[in-house]
Parts: sequence; structure tokens; C-alpha cells
Amino acid sequence: MKLTWFGGTTIRIHIGGRILVADPAGVSGVDPEELVSGADATFALDGSLPEIDPVLWQPGRPGTMLDEDVLGEVTTHGLEGGALIAAVGEAPLLLLSQSVPKAGRWARDSVLVVFGDHGDQLAAQALERFGPRLIAVAGPDAVVERTFAALRDRLDGTGLVALEAGMALEV
Repeated sequence: MKLTWFGGTTIRIHIGGRILVADPAGVSGVDPEELVSGADATFALDGSLPEIDPVLWQPGRPGTMLDEDVLGEVTTHGLEGGALIAAVGEAPLLLLSQSVPKAGRWARDSVLVVFGDHGDQLAAQALERFGPRLIAVAGPDAVVERTFAALRDRLDGTGLVALEAGMALEV
């Protein structure tokens, strides 16, 4: 999985052999056509994706080599305040900009990206609720500093990174 944040809630994701772009419009300094070039899908985090119940949702299981239609499938689901992206063989990816949903046990293995000026609060809530494998903070420097100051002694095995606009992070 590779994540490239461009500002706001715009992020380009390489997952499961596919390229997805969330919220591709409205990023200053980035050509929208270049941003979505080669993307298999684009979507918005504004609630336009079909919603699922994250408590009941389960990640897909790898199929056999005979199950060609299962291999390489990437799904996007809407959540209150964000999105869930899943690919067989990859950690579930949660993109959150407004709130942290309740989630099933699968969330412990997830990669979480929090966006915006209250990303530190979202990260703290997610850490308390389900302790994801990794939290990536996509926000202004002040938010990143607050997040690291508040969470550094509470991580208990959860990774914490800051995303830099325009730079890719390989997970």
C-alpha cells in the first residue's frame, strides 16, 4: 500500500494493484488531470459511497488460484465521516475526516489516515477505541505536533507517522 497526500482530504492510494484517488478536486498547486491520471477510481469522502456498518463488516479472505475473480478486488465503502478501502491481502484502510466510527476486531489491523485541523482528536479516539496498526496524520504542522505530543506515550504497538504533502508513504 502506498499513500500520497496532497492537502485537505485529497489522497492518492495504491492498494491491491489498483490506484484510487479520494477528493481529487480543489487542491491548490496540483493539476487535477495529473492527479487522477492512471487512477482506476476516484471518490469523495462526503458520504457519496455506499455505506456499510463497520461493526459487522469483515475483510475478504484470500481465495485460491482458481478464484480468479476474487484476486485483485478492491472495494470502497462509505462510513460516517470517511471511507473504508479494502483489498484482499492488504490491511484495511480507514480514511477519516469527521468522526471515528465503532468498528469490529478487524480495525486492530487497519491503517488509519486522519485529516484536518482536528486530526489529533480523531487519532486519539481511534487509538482508544480500537488501536489500529498505524495512524497517519494528514494535516497542518500544529496538528501533527499536537498528535505526537498527546499520543507518543500511549501507542502500545501502534505506529504513528505524519504525512507530508506530495510525498509518498509506503506501508
